[in-house]
Order: sequence, then structure tokens, then C-alpha cells
Amino acid sequence: MPFQPILNDSPILDEPESVPEGLKYDVPLLEFGSVYDIVPGLRKDMPMKEKMEILLKFYQLEIIQAIERADSSGNSFIIDEWSRGEGLGGGITRVFQDGRVFEKGGVNFSAIYGTLPRAAAQRMKANHKDLQIPENGNLPFYACGLSLVIHPRHYLAPSVHMNYRYFETRNADGTPQSWWFGGGQDLSPMYYNEADAVHFHKVLKDVCDHHDPTYYERFKKWADDYFLIKYRGEARGVGGIFFDDLNENEAEEHFQFVADALSRFLPSYLPAVRRAYEPSDEPRPTPEEGKHWQGLRRGRYVEFNLAVDRGTSFGLQTPGSRVESILMTLPKNASWEYNYQPKPGSLEAKTVEVLKNPKDYV
Repeated sequence: MPFQPILNDSPILDEPESVPEGLKYDVPLLEFGSVYDIVPGLRKDMPMKEKMEILLKFYQLEIIQAIERADSSGNSFIIDEWSRGEGLGGGITRVFQDGRVFEKGGVNFSAIYGTLPRAAAQRMKANHKDLQIPENGNLPFYACGLSLVIHPRHYLAPSVHMNYRYFETRNADGTPQSWWFGGGQDLSPMYYNEADAVHFHKVLKDVCDHHDPTYYERFKKWADDYFLIKYRGEARGVGGIFFDDLNENEAEEHFQFVADALSRFLPSYLPAVRRAYEPSDEPRPTPEEGKHWQGLRRGRYVEFNLAVDRGTSFGLQTPGSRVESILMTLPKNASWEYNYQPKPGSLEAKTVEVLKNPKDYV
């Protein structure tokens, strides 16, 4: 019997006899090593902005190759290279759509130069006391980042978000002034799966503990607070880690932390996608129930991104921003129903209970 469409305009899939071929490959959790031995062309004596650009482009390519292989359809990412103009930077948007395993996803790199007006610079100075604002009020800045969102086709496979970035203000001669790192990653299941959540958080905790034993507790709490749809009183997913304005240690140490986190993304996530296709003794929804609930949960994802997320708001309000690149985070399909309430005791109700009450996973 064929699977029913996962969402309304999704094609009918033949019921797989087993895990899709591309998901059978394990992504091993390797020992922590030197990023300079892993990433070609990277040198410790480079300026930080150059190191970050090389690092982020390397993992952009690593991740899209792994997603294409896991998808098992032969589909490829669309590549859209763009520029903001002479001396203003640009980026590489890579978008995947209508695959066998992944319905939609994007893995975007950007590196831009710009100028913050006085009001924005003053707000930033509240968290960065060493920041010096020029007399004319316009503060030059540089920012680079890798941002990723993946929405699988299967309703038992979670969506995932990841973003790591570097920001520095610059002196009039172009040299760095203040700097900081930010980012994190979080998991958004349609149906709560304890094994997926525990594995995801354990990988993140291992990365955090390798660099600072206080990181995981701090950054998990930050994620729980940040990825909350306050007006609904429920989280977007089961969280992960989130941090911003990170400059409490040497820049090199924070760079190494970001590099290790990036190296752990694929092994933290792909096992959850594979698990959706594996046999299980646990209760599961029917395809029709799963399709319906997936649409509603993705509606919540859209709400968070458009109504809550500061990054989306900042991007859309920035003159000359890449609207298509910013909105690639949205799922291809989503739905809303007036005052929908899952049946008490159902798998859907159990998922909502977890989302309303963040918990410790490791």
C-alpha cells in the first residue's frame, strides 16, 4: 500500500521496504581534532574574518553533500551566488526542494560589510562597552554566518535549524574594533521522540563540555527562552543551544568552539531522520494523522520565524536585504486551523505537553 502524501501537494511515495539508501550511511562522531588539520587552506595566523569565511564555506559544502546523499533522489541544491555591490559583500544561497527524504531546505553563507546608524550602534554598546562610535555616528561593521534549516518530508522526522556567525565592528581604516560570536542549533519534531531529543542534546553537550563546562547549561537555557512562542506558551521544538555576544575568552577559543559545533551537526541530526523510517514498537500515527499534524506544527514554525525571531526581523528591515534568502527558512507547506486542540492522551497532545514544559535531556 503506498504512503499517502505527507502534505497536500506532496507526491505519493511508494512504501519503502527499508530506510532510504542514502540514510543507511553512518555519520561518525569523530574525536575532537584541530580544525587546522580538517579544513583545507585554514591557517591560525589568518585574520578572524578570513578564518570564519573559510570554515563556514567548508561546512556549507560538507552539509549539502551529505543532505543530497541522504535524500536518495538524485536531486541537487540550487546555487544562487549574490552580491550586495562593490565592497559590500555577498553570499551563496543553496536551496533544496522536493526530494524523497527532504521536502525543503536551505544552507546559506553570507559575508557582508555595512554601516550601523548611531541608534543601532548605541543599542549595541549596551552589551559591548569597548565599542567606539565615530563622531558622525556611523559605525562600520562586518558580519559573516552560515544559516541552515531543513524540513524533511516524513512527519516523524524533525525539522532542524542551525546558525553560526561572527560579527565585528571596524575602525575607519578597516581594522577590527569589537568582535563577538553567536549561533546555535535546535530541533523541531512534529511528534516528540525521546531518543531523538536525547541524542541531539547529548552531542551538543559533549561539544560544550569540551570547551567550557558551563556552556551547555547556559546555552540550553538561552535556547529554551529564545525559541519560545510566548503568546502561545509553547516552544518551537525541543531546543538545543543558543548564544550571542560571545567574547568572554580569546577569539581563537571561541572560533574552535564554533568549528567543533559545526563538525557535530550532521551526526547530531541525521540519525533522527533515519529513525523515522525504521520499524518501531512505539505507537505511531496513521499517515493521514501525521500529514495533518505536520502541517499544523509547521504553521507554528512559520509563526515563530515571522512573529518572534529577531534575526528574521532584522534581515527583513535591513535595506537591500536578500528577502528570498531570509525566507528560505519557511517550510514549503504549513497550515492553521481555528482553535485546534489535540485529543487528550493522543501522540499530538503528548508532543504539545513537552513543548509547553521544557525538560532536561542529558
